[in-house]
Amino acid sequence: MKPLLSAAALFAVTALAEIFGCYTFYMWLTLKRSPLWLLPGVVSLALFAWLLTLHPTVAGRTYAAYGGVYSAASLTWLRWVDGQTPDRWDILGALVCLIGAAIILLPRYQAAGSG
Repeated sequence: MKPLLSAAALFAVTALAEIFGCYTFYMWLTLKRSPLWLLPGVVSLALFAWLLTLHPTVAGRTYAAYGGVYSAASLTWLRWVDGQTPDRWDILGALVCLIGAAIILLPRYQAAGSG
Protein backbone atom coordinates (compact mmCIF):
# COMPACT_ATOMS: atom_id res chain seq x y z
CA MET A 1 0.00 0.00 0.00
CA LYS A 2 2.93 2.35 0.70
CA PRO A 3 4.13 2.34 -2.95
CA LEU A 4 0.60 3.27 -4.05
CA LEU A 5 0.49 6.18 -1.60
CA SER A 6 3.91 7.35 -2.80
CA ALA A 7 2.67 7.19 -6.38
CA ALA A 8 -0.45 9.17 -5.43
CA ALA A 9 1.72 11.88 -3.85
CA LEU A 10 3.94 11.96 -6.95
CA PHE A 11 0.86 12.27 -9.16
CA ALA A 12 -0.40 15.16 -7.01
CA VAL A 13 2.90 17.06 -7.28
CA THR A 14 2.99 16.32 -11.02
CA ALA A 15 -0.53 17.73 -11.43
CA LEU A 16 0.33 20.84 -9.43
CA ALA A 17 3.35 21.51 -11.65
CA GLU A 18 1.27 21.15 -14.81
CA ILE A 19 -1.66 23.21 -13.57
CA PHE A 20 0.59 26.02 -12.33
CA GLY A 21 2.57 26.04 -15.57
CA CYS A 22 -0.56 26.21 -17.70
CA TYR A 23 -2.12 28.80 -15.39
CA THR A 24 0.80 31.18 -15.95
CA PHE A 25 0.02 31.14 -19.68
CA TYR A 26 -3.66 31.70 -18.87
CA MET A 27 -2.72 34.68 -16.70
CA TRP A 28 -0.61 36.15 -19.49
CA LEU A 29 -3.03 35.57 -22.36
CA THR A 30 -6.42 35.95 -20.71
CA LEU A 31 -5.83 38.05 -17.62
CA LYS A 32 -3.27 40.28 -19.40
CA ARG A 33 -0.58 39.77 -16.76
CA SER A 34 3.09 40.38 -17.38
CA PRO A 35 4.86 38.07 -19.83
CA LEU A 36 7.39 37.52 -17.04
CA TRP A 37 4.87 35.00 -15.66
CA LEU A 38 5.88 32.76 -18.55
CA LEU A 39 9.30 32.14 -17.01
CA PRO A 40 8.07 30.25 -13.93
CA GLY A 41 5.43 28.69 -16.16
CA VAL A 42 8.00 27.17 -18.51
CA VAL A 43 10.05 25.93 -15.55
CA SER A 44 6.93 24.41 -14.00
CA LEU A 45 5.96 22.67 -17.24
CA ALA A 46 9.48 21.28 -17.60
CA LEU A 47 9.25 20.03 -14.01
CA PHE A 48 5.89 18.45 -14.87
CA ALA A 49 7.39 16.58 -17.83
CA TRP A 50 10.33 15.39 -15.74
CA LEU A 51 8.05 14.26 -12.89
CA LEU A 52 6.05 12.12 -15.30
CA THR A 53 9.24 10.17 -16.04
CA LEU A 54 9.58 9.22 -12.36
CA HIS A 55 6.42 7.15 -12.29
CA PRO A 56 7.19 3.43 -12.11
CA THR A 57 4.94 2.20 -14.91
CA VAL A 58 5.10 2.59 -18.69
CA ALA A 59 4.32 5.99 -20.18
CA GLY A 60 0.88 5.28 -21.66
CA ARG A 61 -0.42 3.75 -18.44
CA THR A 62 1.09 6.57 -16.41
CA TYR A 63 -0.59 9.19 -18.60
CA ALA A 64 -3.94 7.39 -18.43
CA ALA A 65 -3.88 7.17 -14.63
CA TYR A 66 -2.49 10.69 -14.32
CA GLY A 67 -5.57 12.03 -16.11
CA GLY A 68 -7.74 10.98 -13.19
CA VAL A 69 -5.51 12.68 -10.65
CA TYR A 70 -5.26 15.78 -12.85
CA SER A 71 -9.06 16.08 -12.93
CA ALA A 72 -9.29 16.04 -9.15
CA ALA A 73 -6.35 18.41 -8.74
CA SER A 74 -7.92 20.83 -11.20
CA LEU A 75 -11.03 21.01 -9.05
CA THR A 76 -8.87 21.72 -6.02
CA TRP A 77 -7.31 24.56 -8.03
CA LEU A 78 -10.81 25.74 -8.94
CA ARG A 79 -11.62 26.03 -5.25
CA TRP A 80 -8.43 27.53 -3.87
CA VAL A 81 -7.14 29.67 -6.74
CA ASP A 82 -10.23 30.53 -8.78
CA GLY A 83 -12.35 30.87 -5.64
CA GLN A 84 -15.24 28.77 -6.94
CA THR A 85 -16.67 25.81 -5.10
CA PRO A 86 -16.92 22.64 -7.19
CA ASP A 87 -20.51 21.44 -7.44
CA ARG A 88 -21.72 17.88 -6.86
CA TRP A 89 -21.24 17.00 -10.53
CA ASP A 90 -17.65 18.21 -10.43
CA ILE A 91 -17.04 16.08 -7.35
CA LEU A 92 -18.76 13.05 -8.84
CA GLY A 93 -16.76 13.40 -12.06
CA ALA A 94 -13.50 13.67 -10.13
CA LEU A 95 -14.38 10.57 -8.10
CA VAL A 96 -15.12 8.62 -11.26
CA CYS A 97 -11.76 9.73 -12.69
CA LEU A 98 -9.90 8.75 -9.50
CA ILE A 99 -11.61 5.36 -9.47
CA GLY A 100 -10.50 4.90 -13.07
CA ALA A 101 -6.94 5.80 -12.15
CA ALA A 102 -7.03 3.33 -9.26
CA ILE A 103 -8.36 0.59 -11.53
CA ILE A 104 -5.46 1.21 -13.91
CA LEU A 105 -2.76 1.33 -11.24
CA LEU A 106 -3.84 -0.87 -8.34
CA PRO A 107 -3.07 -4.24 -9.97
CA ARG A 108 0.48 -3.07 -10.76
CA TYR A 109 1.15 -2.01 -7.17
CA GLN A 110 -0.42 -5.12 -5.71
CA ALA A 111 1.78 -7.28 -7.93
CA ALA A 112 4.87 -5.26 -6.96
CA GLY A 113 4.06 -5.56 -3.25
CA SER A 114 3.48 -9.30 -3.33
CA GLY A 115 6.89 -10.14 -4.84
